[in-house]
Amino acid sequence: MSPRRLDNRSGLSAGLLAEIQTPISTEPVDSLYELTGELGRGKFATVKRCVEKATGKVFAAKFLRKRRRGRDCRAEIIHEMAVLEIARNNARVVNLHAAYETDHEIVLMLEYAAGGEIFDHCVSEELLPEAQITRLIKQTLEGVNYLHQSNLVHLDLKPQNILLTSLSPPGDIKIVDFGLARRLGAVGELREILGTPEYVAPEILNYEPITTATDLWSVGVIAYMLVTGESPFAGDDKQETYLNVSQVSVDYSKEAFSRVSELAVDFIRKLLVKAPEDRPSAAECMSHPWLWQHQFCLSPEPATTHPIRERSCGFKWPVPPKHTEDKENFLNSPISVKRFRFDEETPATGDSDL
Repeated sequence: MSPRRLDNRSGLSAGLLAEIQTPISTEPVDSLYELTGELGRGKFATVKRCVEKATGKVFAAKFLRKRRRGRDCRAEIIHEMAVLEIARNNARVVNLHAAYETDHEIVLMLEYAAGGEIFDHCVSEELLPEAQITRLIKQTLEGVNYLHQSNLVHLDLKPQNILLTSLSPPGDIKIVDFGLARRLGAVGELREILGTPEYVAPEILNYEPITTATDLWSVGVIAYMLVTGESPFAGDDKQETYLNVSQVSVDYSKEAFSRVSELAVDFIRKLLVKAPEDRPSAAECMSHPWLWQHQFCLSPEPATTHPIRERSCGFKWPVPPKHTEDKENFLNSPISVKRFRFDEETPATGDSDL
C-alpha cells in the first residue's frame, strides 16, 4: 500500500487534542485591539501585529481560517490551542493570551516576539557567533524537551518557527506554530506525511512511526543552518530535496565548515542520522559539550583537549575526532553547496508543505 496522509478528521486517532480551557469570545477583535501591521502570511492564516486598546500591550494576532480545501478544520485549531495551553508555563513556547471567533476565522492572540525569526540570522551575510548560536539551540532544546515530556511533538521545527524576543542583541527564543503538532501514544503508532521538505526527517518520508526523535532531526538541521548559513538538504525541487534527506546527503567539507568548531560539527552529526533510535533525546542534547563550552569560557584549544561531559542519562559524549576526514559517514567527495531557496509556497502558519 502506498503511503497516505492520515485524515485529521479522525481526531484523537491522529494525535489531536480536543479539550481547551481558554474561552473563545465572539466579540469583534477590532473593538478590543488596534491592528498595526502584518507580520506574516501563509496558505490558511495571517499573523498581524496588534495593540490591546485597554492596556497598550502588543500581541501577535493569528487569524486562522476554519475551512481549508473545502473541509471544516476547526478541530485542528482547537488542538493547536490545547497544545499552547499545555506549554503555557514554559518560557520557550509562545504564550496564548486569548481567542476570538468570527464566521470564517478563529483568532489567537499570542505573545509578541519583537526580534523576528532566527531564519533572518541564517541568511544574513554576517552569521551569529557560536556563543550566541549555542544559547539559541540550548533554549530551543529546553522548549522541545518540555513538549516531549508532555508526549507532544512539534513536527514543523524550522528557523521560521523560532522567534526572538528582541533583535539586537538577539533575545530569548519562542517556539511558535503548533498547527502540525501531535500527541504521541494516544492510539497506536502515529504515521503521517507532514512537515516542510528541507526540515523533515527521513522517517516522515518513509511513512514510518513518528517519535520525539523526529523533532531532534529538525534541531540538527537548524543548527547546521545557523553555523554555516546553508541549508543542508535543499535541492532544486522537492524531489531532489527528498532524495537528499532520505540519503542523509550532508556536506561536512572543510569549505562548508571552515569557521565552525569541531564540537559544533559533532553535535550536528549526532542528530542528522537516519535511524531515529540513534539520535540523542532533547535532554541528552542539552548536555553536549558544544552547548556549554562558551559558558565556561573554555580556551579555543582543539576539541580533543576538552573534558568529556556527562549526559543526563549517565552516558558519556565521545570526544569528536580532530580531523573532519576521520568522521564516520563523512562524504569523501564534497557535494555542491546548498543555499537557501525562498519558496513562496512554504507555509508560515503551520500547514504541511509535503
